[in-house]
Amino acid sequence: MSLEKGEHEDKIEEKIGTERELTPEEIAAQMNDADYSFRRLGGFWKKFVTVICVIWSLGQLYTAAFGTFPSTLQRAPHLGFALVLIFLLYPAKWAKRTNQVQWYDLILAGLAAFCALYHVVCYEGIIERAGDYSQTDVIVSIIAVLVVLEATWRIAGTVITMMGVIFLTYAYFGPQMPGFLAHPGFYVSRITTFQWLGTEGILGIPMDVSSTFIFLFMIFAAFLKKSGIGDWMTNVAVGITGSATGGPAKAAVVSSALQGTISGSSVANVVGTGSVTIPLMKSIGYRPEFAGAVEAAASTGGQLMPPIMGAAAFVMTEMLDIPYWEIAKAAAIPALLYFTGIFISVHMEAKRTGLKGIPKEKLPDWKHLLIHQWYLSLPLVGIIVMLTVGFTPMLAALLGVGLIILIAMINPKTRLGLRDLIDGLED
Repeated sequence: MSLEKGEHEDKIEEKIGTERELTPEEIAAQMNDADYSFRRLGGFWKKFVTVICVIWSLGQLYTAAFGTFPSTLQRAPHLGFALVLIFLLYPAKWAKRTNQVQWYDLILAGLAAFCALYHVVCYEGIIERAGDYSQTDVIVSIIAVLVVLEATWRIAGTVITMMGVIFLTYAYFGPQMPGFLAHPGFYVSRITTFQWLGTEGILGIPMDVSSTFIFLFMIFAAFLKKSGIGDWMTNVAVGITGSATGGPAKAAVVSSALQGTISGSSVANVVGTGSVTIPLMKSIGYRPEFAGAVEAAASTGGQLMPPIMGAAAFVMTEMLDIPYWEIAKAAAIPALLYFTGIFISVHMEAKRTGLKGIPKEKLPDWKHLLIHQWYLSLPLVGIIVMLTVGFTPMLAALLGVGLIILIAMINPKTRLGLRDLIDGLED
C-alpha cells in the first residue's frame, strides 16, 4: 500500500492499518480469480521462471526499440514464452493442486518451446512451401494446436476450450453437418497447418496485438507499480474519499479508476487496489461479499479507462485501422459513466445500512502527497501527451518505461535499483 519506506508512508500504513492487508493469494481466493491461482514456486524453478520472464520482457523491449520482426517470427516466440510459463505455473485441471512442477508439465513446456522455435528455425522453408506443407509441418502443427488447447484449459477453463474443440471438429466433419451448416470439410493437415503456420489462425491479429502493443503497456504498468506510483494514486484516492459516507467503498471506486488509467487489466487492478480497499470496507461494516463485489466491479471498469485500456482496444485499432488515441477518447465518456454508476451504488448502500467514513486522522494526507510527490504523475501525463501528438502506442509505452525510471530517480525512496528493474521485468 505504501510508496516505499519513507517516514510519511510509514505513518500512512499506521493510520490505515485497521485491518491486515490482503496478499494476492487471499484476494484471489475472495474474488475467485483464476488469473492469480498459479503455483508459488521456490528454489531452482522460481529462478528459472524469473529468467524466462526477464528474457521475454527484454525481447519485447528490443523489438519496441528497433522494430518488430516479420509476422510469425514476432508472434510465435511471444506465444511460446507464454505457453512455457503456463505449463510451469498453472497445474492441470485434472491434477491435484500443488506448488511442484510435474514431469508432464515439463514435457508440455518443452513441446511448446519446440513448436515456437520451429517457426524461427524453419521460417524461410515455411514461407517457400506456402500451402504445400511437409509432413513435419503437419506434425508440428498438430502438436501446437493440442498444446494451445491444454494451456487454454488451464487458464480459461472448460467452456472456452470446448468452444475451440467444437469449431475445430466442425471444420473436419462439415460433410456430416445438416442443412446450411454443411460444407465440404477439411483434412486434419489443412486445419492444423492453417491454425499454426499462417497468420489467420492462432497467430492471427489478437496475437499480433499481444506481441506488440499489449505487452509493452503491461511492462509500463509493472514499472509504475514497482516505482510506487500506483500506490501513490491509491493513497491519494483513499485520502480524498475515505472520510465520506461509505468512504472506503468510494475510495475503491476512485482508486480503481485511477489504477485503470495505467494498467488496463481488471486483475492487476484488483490486486493493486484491493489489498487496501477491501480491508478498509470491511473495517467500517461492509459485508465481505459486498466489499469484494465493489472491488471486482470497479476494477473491471479499469479496462475502459483511457489512456491504457484492455486488449480489446488494441484489437479494434488493428482491425479497424483507427488510431489508438481516437478509440481512447471515445472510451472516456462510457468509462466515466460506468464509474459514476458504481459510485452512486456504493453511496446508496452506505446510506441504507448507515455506514460512516473513516476519521480523517486515520487517512493518508492526500494534500501532502500531491504537494510533495506530484512528479510521480509525470509518466502518466507523458504517455497521454505522446499518444495525443501521434506517437505509436509501442513507442509511447517504451518511452513511458524510460520516463518512469528517470522520475523514480528523483526520490531515493522510489529509486529503482537493479533488483527492482529485474522484478519489474518479471512482473
